[in-house]
Amino acid sequence: MTHALCALDAIPDGGGRAVALDSKTSCVVLRRGDAVWAYENRCPHFSIPLDFEPGQFCTYDSALLMCAHHSAMFRFEDGHCIDGPCEGAALTRIDVECRGDTVYRVSDTDPV
Repeated sequence: MTHALCALDAIPDGGGRAVALDSKTSCVVLRRGDAVWAYENRCPHFSIPLDFEPGQFCTYDSALLMCAHHSAMFRFEDGHCIDGPCEGAALTRIDVECRGDTVYRVSDTDPV
């Protein structure tokens, strides 16, 4: 089953965009060129949102996402924390795929 999350061009190249999954949960969709990744918008350090303002994410070199609260650095490709207070932990991945100009959530069950 797939569920449309957003248009590819709505995500800044080298950056991220917040997308609501339901009334309580959001994810960050990251983009580098045509490649996309998505993770729950929740830092594993204190289970708080990664954005410093709603929908505003800090990214570096189109490769790293930084938690705005404690500066943990996560790789786009796998959500693995390479630096910061939760080094070695990882973001919770959400399976996505890009078809045409739309990013879809892919799951074996109904969308959240």
